[in-house]
Amino acid sequence: GALSWGRVKGGRDVFRELTRKKQEISRDECVEILEKEKRGVLSVMGEEGYPYGMPMNHYYDKEEGVIYFHCGRGGHRHDALLENDQVSFCVCEQGNPCDHPWALSVRSVIVFGRMEIVEDRERVVNISRLLSAKFTNDEAYVQKEIEQYAKATVLLKLIPTHMCGKRVKEC
Repeated sequence: GALSWGRVKGGRDVFRELTRKKQEISRDECVEILEKEKRGVLSVMGEEGYPYGMPMNHYYDKEEGVIYFHCGRGGHRHDALLENDQVSFCVCEQGNPCDHPWALSVRSVIVFGRMEIVEDRERVVNISRLLSAKFTNDEAYVQKEIEQYAKATVLLKLIPTHMCGKRVKEC
């Protein structure tokens, strides 16, 4: 079920349980999705209180139980994170066909947590390599990208406070 570190507001847990409990997936399934899928939508608190969500590549570190992203300095996302480190990240599978040609069975996971900016250059390079491996095994290309962009890369580390997932069957 859901993984939560119990943030309480006004006598209730800030993170709600799923309404349709039968659709809830296990923590192991959530981790599987985070490891397998290449992209999700990261949402931050943007300017003037508007949420700001953007598609992001990610790397799930199973040992640490955290999710890594990379970005540049000074953009909307980076500036928003400097103001408020609370985020949510949603990953959805492509889905598997059901009985009907248009219908799918789809699993998704949502992670809530706090984002840290990692300054350690060695860690930036290491995670960049692991993230790149989700897309290509072309070592020469990855090395060239790291040499060209690593100095300007900002490594983001999402430390989960709550994680839950569900399965939706459209058929």
